[in-house]
Amino acid sequence: MKNLIQIISAALILIFMNACTSASNIPSQKVADLLLSDEFTFMAERANPTGGDVINVLNSLPNSSSSRMLNLDYGYTLQIKKNELKAELPYFGRMFNPSYDTSKNSYRFTSKDFSVLKTEGKKGSAVYSWAPKDLQNVRKINLEVFKNGKAYLSIDSNDRQPISYDGYIMENLPPKK
Repeated sequence: MKNLIQIISAALILIFMNACTSASNIPSQKVADLLLSDEFTFMAERANPTGGDVINVLNSLPNSSSSRMLNLDYGYTLQIKKNELKAELPYFGRMFNPSYDTSKNSYRFTSKDFSVLKTEGKKGSAVYSWAPKDLQNVRKINLEVFKNGKAYLSIDSNDRQPISYDGYIMENLPPKK
């Protein structure tokens, strides 16, 4: 009877852990099609600030964990098209030239003049590197997309500490009418 209880409890734990895994993986063929078209949207789920002072502030908040990741609401994106990059991402970190206009303190920009380098990463991932020429502060944007649709984005700027985001890719949404 004791062994039966242990087996049932172990099975329940395995079922519970399987139910908690992420279900946002998309089929690898769909990911390959999106990467081949070079037109997709990166949807950020978590932000990873790199500055030690930001991490210290986050750790001092009540009921905070010691992780460096901040869970984000739905809707923070980097939209990639063949001739345009459009970013709407939050920023957490130290800015060396802040603006009184708070809308300029996050990453909200559209770039139409950029160079892009697409290479193959480890384990079959695709790595994109953009160098915008028409943005004053953004130096480099790197995006690594894995076979299951998960992606890792990092942005390097001239006037602030670097930041990275975890998320996934999806199809570009049709333009609003």
